[in-house]
Amino acid sequence: MLAAPIPVNDQQRLDALRALLILDTPPEQRYDNIVRFAAEEFDMPVALITLVDENRQWFKARVGLDICETGRDVSFCGHAIVQPDIFVIADARQDLRFADNPLVTGTPYIVFYAGAPLAAPSGHVIGTLCLIDHRPRSLDATGLAILASLRDLLREELSGTGGQHA
Repeated sequence: MLAAPIPVNDQQRLDALRALLILDTPPEQRYDNIVRFAAEEFDMPVALITLVDENRQWFKARVGLDICETGRDVSFCGHAIVQPDIFVIADARQDLRFADNPLVTGTPYIVFYAGAPLAAPSGHVIGTLCLIDHRPRSLDATGLAILASLRDLLREELSGTGGQHA
């Protein structure tokens, strides 16, 4: 397993995440609606809004997953936040970076992953909107465009809050 890389600007990225005052907040319908729509639109068993802090990825909204966080070192989203575009793994069992990852070999048995990097209003990538399946998959150009649009909608939600959360 290849641990998720630490971005060069990680301290600024973490500062931008903290400024949103969203970590460890209660569920919010507007974010839950986005992941529910994503799961239905893509026929995926799991859809998440993840926020990556120093040690973990925490799930602000989730469909199809009971846990609320995992370690950053094993996170797929930790890899996605350093990518310039949507990060897709068609079959994690066949990818040397992930084949022996405990999230692949055990619960939640990730096979397919697509993570759209989510930027804070400052432009720093703070997490992802991601899709997970237990079987190999791919996304065509239309699917990638829809995922990018949902990510952009989510960014607008974060920008419109002014850092205020219920």
